[in-house]
Formats: sequence, C-alpha cells, structure tokens
Amino acid sequence: MHGTRILDEADRLMTVCNSCRYCEGLCAVFPAMEMRRAFSDGDLNYLANLCHACGACYVDCQFSPPHEFNVNVPKTLAVARAESYAAYAWPRALSGVFARNGLVISLMAALSMAAFIIGFVAAHDRDVLFGVHAGPGAFYKLMPHNAMAALFGAAFLYAILALVMSVRAFWRDIGAPIGGRADGGSIFQAIRDAGELRYLHGGGVGCYNEDDRPTDRRKLYHHLTFYGFLLCFAATCVGTLYHYLLGREAPYPWWDLPVVLGTLGGIGLVAGPVGLFAARMQRDSELRDEGHYGMDVGFIAMLFLTGITGLVLLILRETAAMGPLLALHLGAVFALFITMPYGKFVHGIYRFTALVRYAQERRSAS
Repeated sequence: MHGTRILDEADRLMTVCNSCRYCEGLCAVFPAMEMRRAFSDGDLNYLANLCHACGACYVDCQFSPPHEFNVNVPKTLAVARAESYAAYAWPRALSGVFARNGLVISLMAALSMAAFIIGFVAAHDRDVLFGVHAGPGAFYKLMPHNAMAALFGAAFLYAILALVMSVRAFWRDIGAPIGGRADGGSIFQAIRDAGELRYLHGGGVGCYNEDDRPTDRRKLYHHLTFYGFLLCFAATCVGTLYHYLLGREAPYPWWDLPVVLGTLGGIGLVAGPVGLFAARMQRDSELRDEGHYGMDVGFIAMLFLTGITGLVLLILRETAAMGPLLALHLGAVFALFITMPYGKFVHGIYRFTALVRYAQERRSAS
C-alpha cells in the first residue's frame, strides 16, 4: 500500500481502535487517537510518527490477523511513517528517492566521495596518499583544512536546511496552528520522553519479536546509536573549537577530549547499528515494513560505516593506511550528511516533533 492508500488503511484501523480502546495504556498513540473522532492525513501522519513500533498492540489486539478485521497497527503505521518522510521532504524533487534504494545510494555516495579524494590526492602526489604522517596537521596532508571545512560544512548546512523545511511542513500539517510555537513545557517533556525512549517498551515489558517474547534490547541499541551519534557530534564541535580558538590542529593525542568523545561515540555507532540490524531481522515478519528495507538498512549502514572507519582510522592513523582510511571515513560522513533529510535519520526528528505535539495536547486537555 502506498500514498493515500496506506493512509486510508490507517484511517480504518484508527476508527476500529477508537471503538475498542483496549490498548490505550500501551503508548502515546492511543491516547492521542482518542482525542479525535475523525482523522485527517496530517493526524494519521502524526500518529504514525508517534508510534515507536514496539508491537505490543499487535499482540494484545483481539482483532489482529487472522481476524477478519485484520488490525495490524504497527505495520500499517510503519509504512505510513516511512511514506511521510517523502511526503514532507524538501525539496520535493528528492522525495522518496531513498525509499527502496537507500542502501545502494548511500554506499555509492560514500564510495564515490572516497574515490574522488583518493584519486585527487594520488594524481598530485602518490607519496602523500600512502605516506606515514604523524603529529598535528597530519590529516590535512591529504586534504587541506579549509577545503575539508568548506566541503563538509556545505553538506551539513544543506542537510540542516532540508531538515528544517521538512519538519516545518510536518509541524503545520499535523494540526499545529499556523505560526504557532510550541511552549517550553511541551518541548522539555518531549526531550525527556525522547531521551528516555519512554514509549519503546510495549506498556512496560519491552518490544516484541518473532518468538513473542518481549525484550528491551531495541531500547538499548537505540540508546547506543543515539548517544553514540551525539558523542561524535560533540567530538567534532570540540575539535572545531580547538582548531579555531586554541590554534590546535588534529589529530589529537589519545587522551584529549575530542578523541575520548569520538572513541566512545564510535563504539556506540558500531554496537548500536549492529544491534538494531539484528533486532530488525528478529522481528515478526507481520510487523516489518519490507517495502522500505533499503531506507532502513541504508541508514544503519552509514552509521556503522562512519563509526567503524573512525575507530580503525584512530588505531592506524600513524601508518601508511591513514590516507585511504581517512578518505573512506570522510566519504561515509559526507554520505551520512547528504542522505540525512531523505532517509531513516528523519524518523528521530519527526518523532520528537510528534512528541512535542502530544505533550501540547496533554497539557491542553488537563
């Protein structure tokens, strides 16, 4: 099911669920659903992004397959959620481009950038590419700092602009008043809910897999991935301050703050994505959205590739392998940046936005 067809199915299921309300204590989706008697496309996309796909409602539902009502809320909302990324993407010309081929496109972007850097350096001085460089400024033997900052700064700023425009369209469509702003209390509550992954617990028992035994492993893997990403971002920010404020050039000693933050973050970006991929494969096939497999796995692969190349580069940075490894790492980072607004990365941002809206609704209803 695609486009309006999946939203039609989501509308049907929410109407059935609104008549039953057995699952209202499981997560935020059902209390938010109960505040409505009819569902616009914006409402359904809001509920889809509020869903954390724990699977508890599928297991608890008396109308789930093989019942004739065929109520499968997790899978239906998973498809609607993935299609909402394309619906609100900016610019629209790129909407949906990663839905099925996300893994291939992401890997091609990473390898193409790595190949460009390697080819450019090798064409000018092969000894630089495979030479042993140590001490401050060693990384910039491969690519000058200003060129590196300009290239990746532009990619990052583009990703931020595209994300802001996409979330703006999503926020307006899910029911927020035109020009309305979220209040501080709602934002703080959403930060807490997102930081704790409050609703990724299936009503308190965990997420369901193919063996119907709920666990909290998905929650752990999400935490490792999320906080690993934040630590790597923090390492980059600290390294930027070192460079421009203190005049200190990378690479830094093992014990220095950017390296410590980056190492911990890299471990999280390796362990978390591996766990998320394994958890995805273990999920009941009735709950998986196989139509967007490429987008899901592409995002996981880019996070893993960024983490593993960063860690290997740290270990081998004073060997002849440093040049090719740095090119591969930069290629992975570049691909991660440019695919952010169109791949699975946006699910965290849309979900946070939905949590802000949900916190607003609860405060208004109290």
